[in-house]
Amino acid sequence: MSVELAEVCFLTRDVRRLAAFYRDLLGTLSDSDDPVHQTFEQHGLQLSIQQDDSTDPEGRQRLVVAFAVDDVDAEHERLLGLGVQVLEPPTARPWGARNLVVADPDGNRVYLRTLLPGPV
Repeated sequence: MSVELAEVCFLTRDVRRLAAFYRDLLGTLSDSDDPVHQTFEQHGLQLSIQQDDSTDPEGRQRLVVAFAVDDVDAEHERLLGLGVQVLEPPTARPWGARNLVVADPDGNRVYLRTLLPGPV
């Protein structure tokens, strides 16, 4: 049996706003400008954003998404220039990654990470 991750989907009250954030973050366009559902695809994996008025207005996050980047410090500067809220600047972690944590427009924590050279 083979199981592969195919899609991660964010539920939101404002698809276009959240899609604009991920468009800028990923540097790619979604499949449409639909106000109900949009999908980004990279390397066979889909990141979808779907309208859901029942999402928790208190912002209790149930999902963390992480993106691998070549240079987390360069991404930090780029995202600051876009006005993205930085929750944690690039920080080396003991498990061998340098992480940057930002908030998307719905307040979800989004990790960007660069793996550090050498043993973990």
